[in-house]
Amino acid sequence: MFDNIAPWYDFLNHFLSLGIDVLWRKKAIRMLWASQPKLILDVATGTADLAIEATRQLAPEKVVGVDIAGEMLEIGREKIAKRQLSQIIQLQLADSENLPFPDNSFDAVTVAFGVRNFENLEKGLAEMQRVLKPKGKLVVLEFSKPTLFPFKQLFNFYFSTILPVIGRLTSKDRKAYSYLYESVQAFPDGKKFASLLESIGFQFITNHPLTLGISTVYFAEKKNS
Repeated sequence: MFDNIAPWYDFLNHFLSLGIDVLWRKKAIRMLWASQPKLILDVATGTADLAIEATRQLAPEKVVGVDIAGEMLEIGREKIAKRQLSQIIQLQLADSENLPFPDNSFDAVTVAFGVRNFENLEKGLAEMQRVLKPKGKLVVLEFSKPTLFPFKQLFNFYFSTILPVIGRLTSKDRKAYSYLYESVQAFPDGKKFASLLESIGFQFITNHPLTLGISTVYFAEKKNS
C-alpha cells in the first residue's frame, strides 16, 4: 500500500494537513535538543522527512532511516541527495519489528506516523528499546484522537469521510486513506501508549498533544539497566 502511494505521499501529507505536519515534525525533533544525539535511527522513515529535519536541527554525525517500503525510500534518497546530505543520512530497507542492528547502538530513535502501522506494536517498540543505548532517547510522533467538543466531531468527519475521498482521487489507492482513519482509531494513544512504553523498559515518559490533540509527541528514555 505504501509503495503504491509513494509518489503522492509527501504532497498529500502536506495538503491534507494544511502544512501542519511540517510543524509537528519540527516540534518532535526539538525534544532532542538537550541530549544532542550523534547517532540517530529513524524508524518507518518513509520519504525521510523526519531524518532530514533531525539533520537540520541537531547536526548529528549519522542518521539511519529504515522502512519496508522501497518506493518510499527511493523518493527519500532523491530528497537527501538534493540537499547534499547523503554522507550523513543513510536509508535502508528493513523491518521495524526486526531491526538489523546490535543492542545499544543508537543515541536516539525517532519515528513519525509509523508505530500505528506495526503489525505487533509491542515487538516494534521492544526493538527500538533494544537498539537504544542506555539512557538513549525515544521520540514518537503519532496521530491521536481529539476529545474536545466540537473539534472531535469535525476531526472524525474529516478523517473518515473527506480525507479518504481526496486520497483516492489523488493517489488512486482505494484503501490507503480509509486505512489511515481506521488505524488512528485502533491506536492506543495518550496514557495507554505511555503505559506500554513503561512496560517495555522506558522511563521519564511524557506526552505532548499538538493542534488540539490531532497528533501527540511522546518522549521517553531507555532505562539504564
